[in-house]
Amino acid sequence: MYSRLSNDISPFTVMQLVQRAGEFEAEGKSVVHFEVGEPDFQTALPIVAAGHTALDAGQTKYTSAQGIGVLRQSIGDFYADQGITVPTERIIVTSGASGGLVLLSSLLLDAGDELLITDPGYPCNEVFAKLVGGVPVKVPVSAKNRFQPKLADIQSAWGEKTRGVLLASPANPTGTMLAADELIAIQYFVEAQGGFFILDEIYQNLTRNHVSYTTGLSLCPDIFVLNSFSKFFGMTGWRLGWVVVPESAVEPLTKLAQNLFISPSTPAQYAAVAAFTDDAMSIHNQRKKTFEARAKILAHGLVALGFNIPVMPDGAFYLYVDISHTNMDSADFCWRLIEEYQVAVTPGYDFGDSNAGRYVRFAYTTSDESIVLGLERISRALEDWGLKV
Repeated sequence: MYSRLSNDISPFTVMQLVQRAGEFEAEGKSVVHFEVGEPDFQTALPIVAAGHTALDAGQTKYTSAQGIGVLRQSIGDFYADQGITVPTERIIVTSGASGGLVLLSSLLLDAGDELLITDPGYPCNEVFAKLVGGVPVKVPVSAKNRFQPKLADIQSAWGEKTRGVLLASPANPTGTMLAADELIAIQYFVEAQGGFFILDEIYQNLTRNHVSYTTGLSLCPDIFVLNSFSKFFGMTGWRLGWVVVPESAVEPLTKLAQNLFISPSTPAQYAAVAAFTDDAMSIHNQRKKTFEARAKILAHGLVALGFNIPVMPDGAFYLYVDISHTNMDSADFCWRLIEEYQVAVTPGYDFGDSNAGRYVRFAYTTSDESIVLGLERISRALEDWGLKV
């Protein structure tokens, strides 16, 4: 009765863990949340205030499918502040990064076309491809290459039906960035094949100081770039993002946006303009420093407990942790942690097949106190299970 796609999609383990955590909390038990990739901070007050102002002013009608001009200009100015010129015409506001991926998949893939994605990687990417009849092809990546593909990996995976590649920098679940030279080399190769390159940059401004670039547009100005107001700007529930596309893609993508979404949320767009103000950016950057401090606390604690973090992240707010020393499968490890100790962590299976039973993802989107409490509970679990080092 229902579509093959709806039957083929695997449930998100992380959302099942969230549900179980909620049940424990409803019973009055405290749960340490390392599972969800969502900032624990409330949306910055300047953004909230701008949203209220928009609602009070009656800004609730449809907008242009491309987004309101003042927001697109603000995004263009955001890039200009990084020394990159992006014409406003190439910027299209979307209903979250997910809405952007629906549009890009609809624009770039026909039935049977193959899209190269990484394994591990964001699991919904393959669903967006399948939604339009595309065929996702997973390219395994490992700690050896910082969980990012090399040019040789893309060349090896590219076939007659391959149309393009979707990569993330920084990536989920690993937080690693694609090396600048590899990004350029992959783009040259893809372009030579007549293909497309989508770079997911939704964690763009949550990068460490050591990174060599902030956006792939500074290296390859004609790629497709996906971004979001969810992560750095703390607007997950507002459902707003944007794409930067080559000039030739603007008209066809706009037609798709008109038909698939009509327009992004109007109040959210007006609120998002305030995300780029000095007051709001000061808040965002302070929170970024908080995430970096949390990463150090969590990483130090996990290593002390015998866990291996083969690659420290370049950005985002995740640690991809090797649990081999427990001799447990990652799914079993995560379910036992939530059931017995009320600590929620996401198994590697949510992000693909490559070594999925060996890794779990910790999100440090919780307070210092919660991180310490979580580490104490994990220490107790390892001791109770006879695994304490």
